[in-house]
Amino acid sequence: MENLFRLVDHEDFFARRCIMVNGPVIVGAGPSGLATAACLRDQRVPFEVLERADCVASLWQKRTYDRLKLHLPKAFCQLPKLPFPEDFPEYPTKRQFIDYLESYAKHFEINPKFNSCVQSARYDETSGFWRVNTVSTTGSTRSEVEYICRWLIVATGENAECVVPDIDGLCEFGGEVVHASEYKSGEKYKGKKVLVVGCGNSGMELSLDLCNHNASPSIVVRSSVHVLPREIYGKSTFELAVFLLKWLPVWLADKLLLLFSWLILGSIEKYGLNRPSVGPMELKNTQGKTPVLDIGALDKIKSGGIKVVHGIKRFSYGRVELVGGEVLDIDAVVLATGYRSNVPSWLQEGDFFSKNGFPKQPFPQGWKGNAGLYAVGFTRRGLSGASCDAVRIAQDIGNVWKCETKQNKKRTTAGHRRCISQTF
Repeated sequence: MENLFRLVDHEDFFARRCIMVNGPVIVGAGPSGLATAACLRDQRVPFEVLERADCVASLWQKRTYDRLKLHLPKAFCQLPKLPFPEDFPEYPTKRQFIDYLESYAKHFEINPKFNSCVQSARYDETSGFWRVNTVSTTGSTRSEVEYICRWLIVATGENAECVVPDIDGLCEFGGEVVHASEYKSGEKYKGKKVLVVGCGNSGMELSLDLCNHNASPSIVVRSSVHVLPREIYGKSTFELAVFLLKWLPVWLADKLLLLFSWLILGSIEKYGLNRPSVGPMELKNTQGKTPVLDIGALDKIKSGGIKVVHGIKRFSYGRVELVGGEVLDIDAVVLATGYRSNVPSWLQEGDFFSKNGFPKQPFPQGWKGNAGLYAVGFTRRGLSGASCDAVRIAQDIGNVWKCETKQNKKRTTAGHRRCISQTF
């Protein structure tokens, strides 16, 4: 009681509210959260969506570069129940995809609670409900809200937080250092020497963008990497991979994909890009490492527009020393070092999620935990994987919801009949 009075007297005291949600709480209003909400709407199950940002799909709206397009054909990226507009190109732009997601939310009447950052979520075994604590910010006003629900759906995804590596001497560099999430365009780097750290799809595409804006990019390739053409003889490489995996074992599908890639791209090893010993699809399935789908960066590497370097030893003022002893003078550093899940920072649970913020069970079993806990968008299979999760989760909750709704209607009808028989 004494501690309570101390909180009341404190100038930063939060207004506290408790809200009972008649249905699941979805944490995250990105594509995964929106897909799940739409499927629940289709099942006529009410829900509440909590989003820490002030918009849907905040990763796409606030933390992506201008030239970004979907790397896969739109047929593999559309969410359940509503396809892309027919006039969209095969690979929609960033702006088109954001417009699609915003219209998706409007179509299914999904109205997230924006600026609601989840601080913690735990299952209360005594009551049998989840308790989700949030801090909401509106202007200069902050308030704490606790949502109580029977089902909790984690839709914060694989890319909730930026990964910033601890590189020796980086703090002494003196020049501009940005994460890929802050990079918008290579225009501001015209005429500058830029070191791109990371050789995934983002690292390759940022290097290409820098080169197209007359910068001089060098890309750090520390380990082996699979580079595949985005299309193979007019057919999407991803679509071809999906087709092959329906009929062939993974190892054979990989052999064919690498053969086609060699015929189109030629040998990439002589340009400093060594392929892993494990095939691209097997590597994706076992370790979650996505192959690079080339959209032009490889040509720039071959022509010398993009320089490939191997490993950083340390930074110093205005330069970087590489593992082999070479020293490069550079003006800026872009960290294309990826993202990670933030689930361990707020979800108080250890059975379903592992310490890395991913479900312990691999796809396709990693969507459902115990006590009404679900996960969507952690399959390492992109938007199509998230859509599969969303459909399963909504059906699972919908079945329980419909069953209990029917039972409640029967009780209500029986109660009315008793009242009528007693009256007459």
